[in-house]
Amino acid sequence: MDAGKFDLDAYLDRIGFSGAADPSPDTLTRLHQAQLYTIPFENFDILLGRGVDLAPQAVFNKLVLEKRGGYCFELSGLFLQALQALGFKARALLARVHLTETGIPSGRGHQLTMVSMSGRDWLADVGFAMNSPRQPIPLELDRPVTTDGLTLRLTDGGQFGTMYQALECDEWKDLYSFDLGYVFPADIAYGNHYTSTHPDSFFTCSRVAGLPFPGGGITLLDRTLKITTNGREEVQILPDSPAYLDALKRHLTIELDAPYDALKPLHREE
Repeated sequence: MDAGKFDLDAYLDRIGFSGAADPSPDTLTRLHQAQLYTIPFENFDILLGRGVDLAPQAVFNKLVLEKRGGYCFELSGLFLQALQALGFKARALLARVHLTETGIPSGRGHQLTMVSMSGRDWLADVGFAMNSPRQPIPLELDRPVTTDGLTLRLTDGGQFGTMYQALECDEWKDLYSFDLGYVFPADIAYGNHYTSTHPDSFFTCSRVAGLPFPGGGITLLDRTLKITTNGREEVQILPDSPAYLDALKRHLTIELDAPYDALKPLHREE
């Protein structure tokens, strides 16, 4: 699907966007927030053995027409299609995630977007679940930005390039690092293949979902569902039964067209 064939009306309807859609900073912010707050982060197709098809039409069909969610390659891929269809100068970047259990950063397995307007560059990321910025942030170092309760900054990451950090308990926490090198479709295909198929990938052995909303958001890790609203957290343990699917739909707007038993079994003890 090229920019000329992208169904903007269907996309904008999916994310509940209305009003002017000119390639401006205001439109970029409103689009970013609209998609982030509407289309959930989730990896259930991986756990159903379907894999992740990044063909533009496949991503559009899944996230827009079928009203499913996806993970970073799908969410950021769809957002990039929409931006380019609207006339924005935008391109993909790849990042190394630093939120690993070993403390060793991942390979370039996270996709985000750089947007250039009026001599200024912006980082847009609708695919990092609750740690996504709530609006695009200027691609400028050591200038903290607070968006909907999150305080974020970009800083010099040394050998890792630019580091994206969040302020937590008065300390800066590394989230991911990236550089501005040109990203080819094959680079994205390599990252997606590892992330969605390798047994050591977090996404092949854990059920993960998230949906931010103004003032908070909902996250899921396996059976643990957390709802955070204005700093207050509610935790639920979802049943290991078909009722799990009902909870996905009710809390995260994720409706799977497969029985519960088709999901890959949980490997961690709850």
